[in-house]
Amino acid sequence: MKLGFVSAILEQYDFEKMIDTASEMGFACVEVACWPGGKAERRYAGVSHIDVDSLDGEKVAYIQDYCEKRSVEISSLAFYPNTMDGDLEKREANVEHLKKVIRASAKLGVNMVTTFIGRDQTKTVEENLKLVEEIWPPIIALAEAEGVRIAIENCPMLFGEDQWPGGQNLMTTPAIWRKVFEILPSKNLGINYDPSHFVWQMIDYLRPLYEFKDKVFHVHYKDIKLYPERLNEVGIMAYPLDFMAPKLPGLGDVDWGRYVSALRDIGYDGYTCIEVEDRAFEGSEEDVLKSLRLSKRYMEQFVI
Repeated sequence: MKLGFVSAILEQYDFEKMIDTASEMGFACVEVACWPGGKAERRYAGVSHIDVDSLDGEKVAYIQDYCEKRSVEISSLAFYPNTMDGDLEKREANVEHLKKVIRASAKLGVNMVTTFIGRDQTKTVEENLKLVEEIWPPIIALAEAEGVRIAIENCPMLFGEDQWPGGQNLMTTPAIWRKVFEILPSKNLGINYDPSHFVWQMIDYLRPLYEFKDKVFHVHYKDIKLYPERLNEVGIMAYPLDFMAPKLPGLGDVDWGRYVSALRDIGYDGYTCIEVEDRAFEGSEEDVLKSLRLSKRYMEQFVI
């Protein structure tokens, strides 16, 4: 397994400084954020370390050469939109940019895109599965034609009132994974597996690895800390951030030794990327860099 991080946390850096930072810290790979230009709608979005709109042959060669010289691989191109947004204009824009990211991933020889499947947060699961049938076949067809694998992260995108009631990403549980993989039976569609999202959903985060071992394309390392005293006050139907918080690996409730052991069990030997969303490490640039160093030091107990 190769250890890296999600580049969105270094939003103020350009591509070169971001890759240089990864290299200097000894990371083997980076999941590179590729959002479109404009104002971000949420935290950790809107970051673009590779502009897929202007990616010509010269820039492809430059990026490949820059990474090779610094011994840093690109694990995937990352764009996490809502491709099934109830706002049809937003939906169309998100789908079109995702297609650009897929083509860019093929041009760069990365051949992996990490993303969300999306969800109309006002509709039921059953209604959203119908939307998957309508919206996603052309996206998957493009990925297959370009030789790119799409890894869907299992984040519900349900944290506060603006994402209530249903959240903005449908593929959040093993039960829904099975249904989506039936609708889209493609070898190019899989999972970007993040155990932290199962913690606050009260789902076993180890067992699905064994069932879906052939669908685990990419892995995130992010922790979640539950606050039982808050949960006792608001219950599981509250906004999730009322009773939990994202943390650096090792500072929350995931048992990382057991998790990496399970990855070893299923023979996973791909990219594994630290995702920093810990507010305790966002006060300054040095805090952000410290979060990457601390996370790397901790995860190197299990991944070297």
